[in-house]
Amino acid sequence: MSLEGRIIGLVEDDPIMGESLVQSLSLEGCHVDWWTTGNEALRGLRASSPDLVVCDICLPDTNGEALYRQLAATSLVPPFLFVTAFGNIDQAVSLMRAGAGDYVTKPFEMSGFIERAQSLIQRHPIGRKEDALGISAAMRDVETAIRRIANLTSPLLITGETGSGKEVCARFLHGTSARSKEPFIAVNCAAIPSDRMDVELFGSKGSGGQGFHRGFAERARGGILFLDEVCELPLGLQAKLLHLVEAREFHRLGGEQLVQFHGRIICATNANLREAVELERFRRDLYYRINGIRIEVPPLRQRAEDIPWLLDLFFERFKGDGQSHLRGISTMVHEMAHEHAWPGNVRELRNRMERAAAMAMGDWIMPADMFPDFESGLHPMLAAFSTLAEVRESAERRQIERALKQTDGQIIEAAKLLDISRTTLWEKMRRLYISGYNE
Repeated sequence: MSLEGRIIGLVEDDPIMGESLVQSLSLEGCHVDWWTTGNEALRGLRASSPDLVVCDICLPDTNGEALYRQLAATSLVPPFLFVTAFGNIDQAVSLMRAGAGDYVTKPFEMSGFIERAQSLIQRHPIGRKEDALGISAAMRDVETAIRRIANLTSPLLITGETGSGKEVCARFLHGTSARSKEPFIAVNCAAIPSDRMDVELFGSKGSGGQGFHRGFAERARGGILFLDEVCELPLGLQAKLLHLVEAREFHRLGGEQLVQFHGRIICATNANLREAVELERFRRDLYYRINGIRIEVPPLRQRAEDIPWLLDLFFERFKGDGQSHLRGISTMVHEMAHEHAWPGNVRELRNRMERAAAMAMGDWIMPADMFPDFESGLHPMLAAFSTLAEVRESAERRQIERALKQTDGQIIEAAKLLDISRTTLWEKMRRLYISGYNE
């Protein structure tokens, strides 16, 4: 296997060792990002997706173990190849057990080092190239996670706000898995009347010996059964879904014959399932069964890098619908899109672009096309120039809310993510009027 075209992250404070590794890896055709401190590497690695990280265990401001554990606690990480002195071998072995990858001891032969790097990349492919779900680091993490679990049979839970792209992620998993030639059956549990849900989901025995009705579970065959808004399932059907997940079989309504289920179940919700469990609106045993593998899709406001990418994506999709004269999107639209809060997430952006492409009279998508609800005056988020204090406060609020959501409202865990004390977090939440947390 060649290292040609691979991206390597290098964390090394020794200039001689660093130059040597950069030179050797570059000769193999790699692009190398080199950081000399742990803090630089932490920022750089969160903003990029290298295929491999080569990291010295001893760093001037921290150590390789702390850097790896901090990254691994909050996001998917590429394999680490640690460089260590003989006296730190025990620490390196401990890191291997934690999932880091491999290590080499100083001094080492460069040929052996290159072989280790090649082997690690081959065993841990990142799957970063297509940018199918977005270009932000957050969505690349989501894409990488989906690729890694695409061919499992266990249930998957996808969470996120309305319109953030949960079904898009489920369809992407289906398309990249070995089940891609089998059906993808999407069921909106909130859209089907509760008295019809059993029949629609599991089917029913025919009357008078006239056959039977196949439900969604049976029609999925060996593909994907996607249950959107799963929290809306009646409690009685939740018990039947639990049996389907565990036994991979079900009865049609009124039927006696067991039907085998060969597909994979993906559930999605914008609700807080843990809270629904406490309110006895969702079965605790089902929650723990479907929550084994979980992917959270971040809202659009937390991944601003995806906004121009999505604007271009949907523009190309909709401009061909009888609007071939369109040449592009005005830079003013891009500016307003970055300032817009996007409460409807990606779905809102898609719908706005679809309307803009259909209604635009000129050659360019203009602000009045994209944001007609603001054409009588200036976009409210651009009406007044924000002070640095207001910008900082807004950013703090978003990051705190993100940490609380990621930790299901647990104050102590959220404070750890934010690297502040519990008392400081309490004070900031009080000042910013943030609620929705647990002791």
